[in-house]
Amino acid sequence: MQRDDGEADIYLPPNEMRAVLHKDRVKARVVRLDRRGRPEGRVVEILDRPEQPIIGRLLHEGGVWLVAPEDKRYGQDVLIPKGATGTAKVGQVVVVQLTEPPALFGQPVGRVKEVLGEIDDPGMEIEIAVRKYGVPHEFSEACLAEAKALPDKVRPADKKGRIDLTDIPLVTIDGEDARDFDDAVYCEPAKVGRGKGWRLLVAIADVSAYVQTGSAIDIDAYDRATSVYFPRRVIPMLPEKLSNGLCSLNPEVERLCMVCDMLVAADGEIYAYQFYPAVMWSHARFTYTEVAAILGNTRGPEAQKRKERVKDLLNLHDVYRALLSQRSKRGAVDFETTETQIICDEAGRIEKIVPRTRNEAHRLIEEAMLAANVCSADFIAEGKHPGLYRVHEGPTPEKKEILRGYLKAMGVGLSITDDPKPGEFQAIADATKERPDAQQIHTMLLRSMQQAIYTPINSGHFGLAYEAYTHFTSPIRRYPDLLVHRVIKAILGRTKYQLPMLPTPGEAHAKLAKRLASRVKSPSAKPQKANVAPSKEVQAWEAAGLHCSANERRADEASRDVEAWLKCKYMREHLGEEYGGVVTAATTFGIFVTLDAMYVEGLVHITELGGEYFKFDEQRQELRGERTGIRYAIGTRVRVQVSRVDLDGRKIDFRLVREGEELGARAMKDKGAVPSGVPVKASAKRGARKKPVEAVERSERAPKSAMQAFKTAVKKAANKMKVKGRKTRR
Repeated sequence: MQRDDGEADIYLPPNEMRAVLHKDRVKARVVRLDRRGRPEGRVVEILDRPEQPIIGRLLHEGGVWLVAPEDKRYGQDVLIPKGATGTAKVGQVVVVQLTEPPALFGQPVGRVKEVLGEIDDPGMEIEIAVRKYGVPHEFSEACLAEAKALPDKVRPADKKGRIDLTDIPLVTIDGEDARDFDDAVYCEPAKVGRGKGWRLLVAIADVSAYVQTGSAIDIDAYDRATSVYFPRRVIPMLPEKLSNGLCSLNPEVERLCMVCDMLVAADGEIYAYQFYPAVMWSHARFTYTEVAAILGNTRGPEAQKRKERVKDLLNLHDVYRALLSQRSKRGAVDFETTETQIICDEAGRIEKIVPRTRNEAHRLIEEAMLAANVCSADFIAEGKHPGLYRVHEGPTPEKKEILRGYLKAMGVGLSITDDPKPGEFQAIADATKERPDAQQIHTMLLRSMQQAIYTPINSGHFGLAYEAYTHFTSPIRRYPDLLVHRVIKAILGRTKYQLPMLPTPGEAHAKLAKRLASRVKSPSAKPQKANVAPSKEVQAWEAAGLHCSANERRADEASRDVEAWLKCKYMREHLGEEYGGVVTAATTFGIFVTLDAMYVEGLVHITELGGEYFKFDEQRQELRGERTGIRYAIGTRVRVQVSRVDLDGRKIDFRLVREGEELGARAMKDKGAVPSGVPVKASAKRGARKKPVEAVERSERAPKSAMQAFKTAVKKAANKMKVKGRKTRR
């Protein structure tokens, strides 16, 4: 059970869970500590039971109809009376509405509310996820009617009071599969102060021109707060007429936009900026791959097709390099991480999982958007108008201590101060990038940081090393960006934007909103005075920030759930196969391994690590065998076999093969405890110490029974330790 005050979770034993359901709000009393040291509770009162649909498969067992929930956190099946199954058939995925809650001596009872279809139907995983996480996936009739009434193109009256930029060769640069285009860019050399520099224009779709505050479209957009991206499908924040049509900066059509017009000095400093509404004409739709090819070879075939735009792209590349140099001077964190992309066929089945590579074009657009976002935050702060900032705070005191201990244990010569700056993290990353355990160290650096949130209280962006930062560049798919546009327009018009009374966060993410609230109200950089209560206006902006942050997390969770489902379904076809992989996390109960070839993560349970006792070293973030000294830490290379796939639980289990035996033997030899004749293979690829050829040849000639003797000896020792009761399995 998760506590509202953020303290350690309370464990509820099975008998206490009989009368409650997942997502219930309860009052509990801690009665004891269980044998694992967890606080164990007893439910005193059920405070709130939100109306929530339960998704599962309809079963017919022993003459009884029931639904087995897809989300295993519900813990018990739902009974369905004979006449309440509707048109559903055995085995189909259905949505159930509860009619009777669970009791100590009775299961919950419900009726089938909706039939989703067969479990193997294309897109079923998405249908389940949107209902499981409460993602709004159908627009209201009022919203659709309002969208239908909008014009199909920019009208002459819409251009009134706007700067005409149709002759400026603005272009969009996006992915091959992009359908909505938020941003367009243009750059040209310019005199900045007494030196040289660039004029950089970032034009963003002006959604606020069509979505009026408090309108039906606005209410639906606020409810969603973000577009949700799944493999092969997007649930947009705005109706398609806006997201892919009237607001999208499609090529060779007029579009309304908000422009951040910047002068960038030769050293990458933003010398000056201004905002204004405009009307634009996109002169080209580029893809990242195409732009990267042109920048890599200005005489190549891609460049020949776009001769008239090559010079503009080179100017964009020049200003990008200058902005990038400023990122380095600020000390912003810039770790290279591997993101993956799931490629599906027409039936929704995974064909392959590939790394999503970032080229110069991706980085070019990213730096341009960062520049526009930081100007937006500065403009709002200087205008003294309330709004939403994108805040990313430094590590908590607890995470700082864990990171310090880890860096010391790993022999890293650098550490972080009590009030760390992002440059300290980047310095550690740069100093360790050539180490064999660099991936492990960089992972720990990333994990020590907090998640970014939306809040009206500006306390800076730690990772990007900005004093103020917000989101301005994606109003088609993020509601906070739409609010930022409205605030900027209000400042330009010397008026004040009043946040409307919009719906409050739903129960699906109320818990998350409560956890975020403590961070928003007490930011580390600029705490409010304890005796000054925030005004109603600030409270309204806080609520909007909490809502947008919570929905962002909800969207991420739903996307991860779908990806996990697809990966599990994919790996069912590879049961029993062996793959090389790397340890990506170590816990008290085992290690998580990501496969090299497929980028799929699974668990090797501690019981599969061999016949000895393993201890979890929190400082080193590793499991270590107490007898052999074998270590499994982030970055350790292993070979595993796919042993089990739980589609409903979204879990993949691996077992170690061969590699574990070799590592164990090597660790024993290092301790001087390897029995005579046990083979220890030398492998430079795995980072093993090099051995003379003669020694390797002797080990290869060792009798095959030696390893069996070693295993038997380890098992006997383990059994002996169990009998004496000196150890407990961790």
